[in-house]
Amino acid sequence: MGAFVLLLFFFCVFDNPVGSLDNGLSLTPTMGWLHWERFMCNIDCDSDPHNCISENLYMQMANVMVTEGWKEAGYEYICIDDCWSSHQRDAQGLLQADPKRFPSGIKKLADYVHSKGLMLGIYADLGTETCGGFPGSLGYYDIDAQTFADWGVDLLKFDGCYMKWNLLGEGYTNMSIALNKTGRSIVYSCEWPLYEWPYHQPDYHALRKVCNHWRNSVDVEDSWASVKNILEWTADHQNIIVPVAGPGGWNDPDMLVIGNFGLSHDQQESQMALWAIMASPLLMSNDLRDICPRAKELLQNRHIISISQDPLGKQGYRTAKVNNFEVWERPLTGGQLALAVMNKYEAGGPRHFPLTLATLPSWKICTPECNVTQILPSYKELGVHTLFSQLVVAINPSGTALLSITPMKVE
Repeated sequence: MGAFVLLLFFFCVFDNPVGSLDNGLSLTPTMGWLHWERFMCNIDCDSDPHNCISENLYMQMANVMVTEGWKEAGYEYICIDDCWSSHQRDAQGLLQADPKRFPSGIKKLADYVHSKGLMLGIYADLGTETCGGFPGSLGYYDIDAQTFADWGVDLLKFDGCYMKWNLLGEGYTNMSIALNKTGRSIVYSCEWPLYEWPYHQPDYHALRKVCNHWRNSVDVEDSWASVKNILEWTADHQNIIVPVAGPGGWNDPDMLVIGNFGLSHDQQESQMALWAIMASPLLMSNDLRDICPRAKELLQNRHIISISQDPLGKQGYRTAKVNNFEVWERPLTGGQLALAVMNKYEAGGPRHFPLTLATLPSWKICTPECNVTQILPSYKELGVHTLFSQLVVAINPSGTALLSITPMKVE
C-alpha cells in the first residue's frame, strides 16, 4: 500500500499571508466559548432559567472556565451570540440588552468576566436585523462600535443577515474601521465569505485586511454529517483559503460541538484534531457546567492545543485520500509537522493505516530521520523512524490518529 499512497499524495505550497488586519490581535487562533450551537435563541427564562440566554448563563460559564481548568488550558473568551438585546434601540438609538434577562447590563457583565481574567465577546449583525430578528447595525456602525467599546467588549462576532450581498465588503470594512477608531482592542469575527460564496468567490486578501477570522461555510450542527460537510468544504477550497490564513487572520469552520449529544467519542476526537490541523479558532459551544470527563480531557489536551496555537501560524490542509482514509498535515515551528489520519469508514472495527514518512509531501524534514509521537487516540511515543521505515496506526471508524513528527538533528 505504501507505493499506492505515494502516488496519491500531492504537494502543496502555501505562501505566508500578507496584508493582515493591523490590530495586533489573534496572533494565534482565538480560544473560548460561544453560546450559539448549544443554547441557540432560548429566551424563555420563565420556564428554562438554567439554559436561557441571560447574564446568569455567562457568569456561570465564566466561573467554570476558571475553576475547571479551561482558562489555564488557553480558553479565554466568553462569547454572547444572537438574542441578547432588546427588540428596540433606546431613545438615543443605542443598542440595549434585554432588561429582564440582563438586568445588570452588558458593562457589568463584562466587568464580571474581566474580574475572572477572561474576556467578553458579543454578537451583532451587518444588516437591518440580526438573524434572530433583533436590531441590526446597518446605519449604526460607528455608534455600535463605540457602544461595545464603552461596555468593555473584547470580541465582536458580526453576522451578515438582512444585507445585500454586494454591500458585504463595504459594510464589513466600515465596521472594522469603526472598531479600530474606538481605540479598544476588539477581535473582529466576520461572516463575510459565508454570505458571498453563493454569488461569487470572495476576495480573501481584501477580507484578511478587515477581519481577524471569518466564517466560510454553513453553521455547524451537533452531528457527524455536519462536521464532515465542513471538512469536505474546507478541503475542496483549500487552494483558495489556506494561503491567506496566518497570525492575525484565520479561516473559521465554526464551533466545536464536543461534549454535546451528536458525536461519538471518536468523532469528537476527529473534530478536535482537524480543527487544530486547520488552525481554526477553538470556540466551544457546549455546557461546561455539565460535560463528560472524556470530552473535557479532549478539549483541554495540551498537546492538541499546542498544535492549534503554534506560533508559525500556518494552516494545515488535506494531502491524500486513499482507501477511505484522509491524510491532513500542518507545518509547525522548528520544522516539525502535525499529521492527522482520519478513518472515513463508519462500520466495522479499527482499521490499520501503514505510514511511510517518505510518502509525505514534507518528507524532506525527515532526512535522515524523525521522532514520531502519537497524540490521539492515545498518547504514545512511537520512536525514531527513517524515511522508509513503516509505521502502522490503528484508527476506529470515523476516528482520527493525530501524530507529531519532529526532525532529528544531525550532530
